Amino acid sequence: MADMMQRIIFSVLIAMCSIPVFGQESHSLYMDHEFNHFDRYVYQKQNRFHTSVKPYQTRQVNTTVNADSIYRIDVSRKLPDILLNRSWITYKQSDFEFTIDPLMHFELGRDSDYDKMSWVNTRGFVLNARLGKYVFVTSDFYENQAKFYDYRRDVVSNVKTIPGQGAYKSFKGDGYDYAWADATISFQPDEHFDITFGHGKNFIGDGYRSMLLSDVSANYPFLRITTDFWNIKYVNLWAQFQDFTKHYDYGHPHDKKWGSFNYLDWSVTPWLNIGLFEAVIWAAADSIGHRGFDINYANPVIFTRPVEFSVGSSDNALMGLTGKLTLWNNHVLYGQFIIDEFKLENVKAGIKHQFNKSDSTIKWGWWANKWALQMGYKTFDLFGLQHLDIQAEMNVARPFMYSHVTHIQNYGHYKQPLAHPLGCNFREFVLIGRYNYKRLFVEAKYIHAMHGRDVGGQNMGNNIYADYTSHAQEYYNEIGQGQKVILQNTSAKASFLINPRTNMNVYVGFTRRSEDVEGTKTAKNLITFGLRTSLQNIYYDF
Repeated sequence: MADMMQRIIFSVLIAMCSIPVFGQESHSLYMDHEFNHFDRYVYQKQNRFHTSVKPYQTRQVNTTVNADSIYRIDVSRKLPDILLNRSWITYKQSDFEFTIDPLMHFELGRDSDYDKMSWVNTRGFVLNARLGKYVFVTSDFYENQAKFYDYRRDVVSNVKTIPGQGAYKSFKGDGYDYAWADATISFQPDEHFDITFGHGKNFIGDGYRSMLLSDVSANYPFLRITTDFWNIKYVNLWAQFQDFTKHYDYGHPHDKKWGSFNYLDWSVTPWLNIGLFEAVIWAAADSIGHRGFDINYANPVIFTRPVEFSVGSSDNALMGLTGKLTLWNNHVLYGQFIIDEFKLENVKAGIKHQFNKSDSTIKWGWWANKWALQMGYKTFDLFGLQHLDIQAEMNVARPFMYSHVTHIQNYGHYKQPLAHPLGCNFREFVLIGRYNYKRLFVEAKYIHAMHGRDVGGQNMGNNIYADYTSHAQEYYNEIGQGQKVILQNTSAKASFLINPRTNMNVYVGFTRRSEDVEGTKTAKNLITFGLRTSLQNIYYDF
């Protein structure tokens, strides 16, 4: 019955998206951090823009600034205009239009510890189309081959996938061959509603990281309904994720799980936003067989935690809060807090322990007091210098956060977390400085993280894919327990933007990544340069 209802709902929505009517272009903008052209405009408090919901919509950004004009260069000839400002292929009629652009990433890199050059070879295309007035389509595809003789090989080896991009097969011995594709179809009948069905990513938050839902993991199929009214933005998201922890022969699908997410962002005043978040993850098949999409979570205006309890399930439910405080337009304080499970009496014991650490009878640090926290600050045009932007952020997650009794219900997808890339049991500090002069961009980033790895076969709360019932101890759990690792990632990059339509740019960068594992220190340096189109965030800085 649930599967039938699921097919009916999706069929109705796709049918709605086929109505041939007339209008103007509107689509999702891309979530690239480095070439985010819009933040300095949408964060101005008089606009009351809901900045924590990403990707942004073109039609909404255009109410604050014309997205296509920010870095436009006026040229009189058609060919230079196409190369520098516009899409490479454009077709436009009153009831139908589309653009097609090439996508690429050609990179060479060198780590002095290796005798070989690293390289990336990516080719692809992106299509944006309008069908009538209310229907918008975006699709992009990448084909990739890469060889990493640097710290990225360690990251890939650790997560067993290409971070944020999915599975790979071997390429010429020690290389990687992998593909990337995403696509969305959106129905936007008016300024209040956006119904999007697609395969891609979502992000909730104002930070570089998100402790609620981030773009760290690979793409996934989703249905998203976004409602804008008064000073409120309300997002309902249903998604299907894959569990990649078991090895299956080719042709056997991976285990599936479903997620239901609700997020309400309220602009209380022009300078204050408050958000409420909830999520539920459940397995597509439970102990008695196939479960599929649970229709109980289809209601977009219901609190899902009582529903989870009423159906007698042990689904993974999380609840969170967000906040944003904008001061003098250019200064923004933001934060997130999310809980998985907790008991008030154990929280009180933890507070009591802080004031009386000599009392060994206090049972503090209960393993299931699972929460995560983000606090951040960003400012634009620091010291009055136009386009000098600074961001500082702290992220914290308790041991066992995001994990569950079974990996098929944890807060992860394709072997990566759905929130922070380090999973849990960590503290992290992020500092980012960005400056651009016209089309020249410079970025410097420093990340310092302390996390505790599982050690000696004991579950110390670092791996969200481990069964949390196997926790090593009931009480006295603290952040960083286990094998303590200090990670530092320092990078600098200079880029010249060729065409803002696809963020095509040439760049040169330097990254130093060091680890201190209980006194054993290693460090690796990487120099890269290349040509790329930057439409998505790809994270190797963890």
